[in-house]
Amino acid sequence: MNPMDFMFANPAALNWIWAVLALVVLVVIRTRGRARAIASFADAPLLRSIAPRANAARPFVRAVLALAALAALVPALMDPRWGAQVEEVKRRGADVFFVMDVSRSMTAQDATPDRLSRARQFVEETVESLGGDRIGLVEFAGTAAMRVPLTLNYGAFRTTLGELVPLSGARGGTALANAIALAAASFPPASAGSRAIIILSDGEDLDTGDADPIATAKAVLEKDGVHVYAVGIGDSREGARIPESRTKDGVQYLVYDGQEVWSKMDERVLRETALAGGGAFIPAGTGRVDMARAYAQTVGALERKEFEDATVTRRTPRFQWFAGLAFIFLLVGSVIPARRAPKMEDGAQ
Repeated sequence: MNPMDFMFANPAALNWIWAVLALVVLVVIRTRGRARAIASFADAPLLRSIAPRANAARPFVRAVLALAALAALVPALMDPRWGAQVEEVKRRGADVFFVMDVSRSMTAQDATPDRLSRARQFVEETVESLGGDRIGLVEFAGTAAMRVPLTLNYGAFRTTLGELVPLSGARGGTALANAIALAAASFPPASAGSRAIIILSDGEDLDTGDADPIATAKAVLEKDGVHVYAVGIGDSREGARIPESRTKDGVQYLVYDGQEVWSKMDERVLRETALAGGGAFIPAGTGRVDMARAYAQTVGALERKEFEDATVTRRTPRFQWFAGLAFIFLLVGSVIPARRAPKMEDGAQ
């Protein structure tokens, strides 16, 4: 298997491993406690005489098998995929730019593991469901920059997507209007009528001065027929602090005027920008969103144009291997009795 063909579609599910590890600790503690209790009750010869069918190892083996099943479910939940399937398709699709906010506030960890990583996961899930749509990538912070022109090479797109880092823009702050304008200007004339921009941002500090994203979205819709959609990421109530650095004493957070800065998802500009651009706003917040379904119901509803044949590569889901392994562990554990079966006495019928 080529390592480049391997990926996890839902890497955030790795956090379930902490629950498994906690159960491992609990099983070890309970096993040791049970062994001490039995030892204080009777020594080994006496225990074999009063409880000949008892076997301390059997409950432990069953617990280990149950833990192994839970451990196998973790990679299954991470949705591993490998093995590329190449298909020749008649391309009937749209041209779509993903516009990613890489400003400092996207490092806040109210969305797991942080807002930028969650945005990447959303885009990954969307790309996995695509067929003939061409996709591109624009990032914005202090300025907007083209990272991937429109392409059907989803593998190269994913590679660049994974390389996005916070503050990769030239200055701090955000410049959403410039990013919308850059993406709109990068569509080829041949794709008229099937163009979309999808913004992924927490909505904080979006510039609404001379470069107004709401007015820009309205202009690109009316002039170029580009629909604008927005996905809001982050907690809109309590928010989260913005990590600045890590030291031996822990995480240092961004401070302004002696106070730690708390970042909240501000959906107002994102919602109004999407509505002005003839699209829709998706308030993802800190939860999980079925982006493939959301894409199908929004961008998927746009008129598709017929293009020349194209080659599409898809990775094959392999979670069934790990789910099957978990089932085997549980099945084996269920057939191990807690006690040894009694021996038939000589002469018994």
